[in-house]
Amino acid sequence: MKTIFSQWKTILAAVATIGVLIILSSFKKNEPKPALDDLKGTINISGAFALYPITVKWAQEFKKIHPNVVFNISAGGAGKGITDALSGLVDIGLASRDINPEEIKKGAYTIYVTKDAVVPTFNTGNPNAALLESKGVKRNQFLDVFVSGKVTNWNQLGGKVSVPIHIYTRSDAAGAAETWAKYFGKKQEDLLGVGVYGDPGLAQAVKKDVTGIGYNNLAYLYDLKTRKQVAGVHALPIDVNGNGKIDENENFYDTIDHLTDAIADGRYPSPPARNLGFLFKGKPRRPELVAFVKYVLTDGQKFVDENGYIVLSKQKLAEELKKVN
Repeated sequence: MKTIFSQWKTILAAVATIGVLIILSSFKKNEPKPALDDLKGTINISGAFALYPITVKWAQEFKKIHPNVVFNISAGGAGKGITDALSGLVDIGLASRDINPEEIKKGAYTIYVTKDAVVPTFNTGNPNAALLESKGVKRNQFLDVFVSGKVTNWNQLGGKVSVPIHIYTRSDAAGAAETWAKYFGKKQEDLLGVGVYGDPGLAQAVKKDVTGIGYNNLAYLYDLKTRKQVAGVHALPIDVNGNGKIDENENFYDTIDHLTDAIADGRYPSPPARNLGFLFKGKPRRPELVAFVKYVLTDGQKFVDENGYIVLSKQKLAEELKKVN
């Protein structure tokens, strides 16, 4: 009898288990299935070195949501990116300068996505480094270095040691060069100096030359982990009020966060501060392009600060969003 009872007990337990599995299975069938992401396509991008790092970050984060979208991104200067976009070679040109009337006639359609600045640079091994950082350089003095050529020695900028100024500029059609020239009411072609390709190349040229002077976008002057300036080449402070010294409200170059705050609140002049944008040939229509732009202007903005850029105002972001709706 015990054996029969034990067998029945085992059978009932098995039936109960099967019943529970059937119930759980029916619940699973009724559960809503996760929506499949059907957004796909390829987005080709080229252009400004200034926008390149944050665009790569945006693309990486966007792919986590839409894995079927493929990105091809290259940096080659704003001029190349704009030309590539208007000729149909890429979908998005990274633009770090104003768009001219001829480009608008060709269909240039710009959506601004963030803001940064061009910063004058010098080699920290310069024998006048301490004086230069405490006194700064006035706008007209920069003009006489980069445009008129009247200033050729660091002692003319307040240094005590007589050493020649070696000027470096961009050899490629660059938004940084155009913006730096605009600070003086000029064009890139008006800038003096030895031409060097790209933002990284220009920073490296100044870093290798103790008497060098140049200009760079923020992403190439600061370490995004330490938030401090990279070794060898630093920002050359602008004496904004022209009083011959860097006052407390002009002293904001020690970290990228202090500098971006100064750009955001206007203590750093504009230009050389500027808006950065995605340039299309005509209004973007393809679903993957529209979705990417909307992501950049909304959720993507949370990556702007940490990568050394400035978030556009809520009003400006809303204006730019309207351009893709």
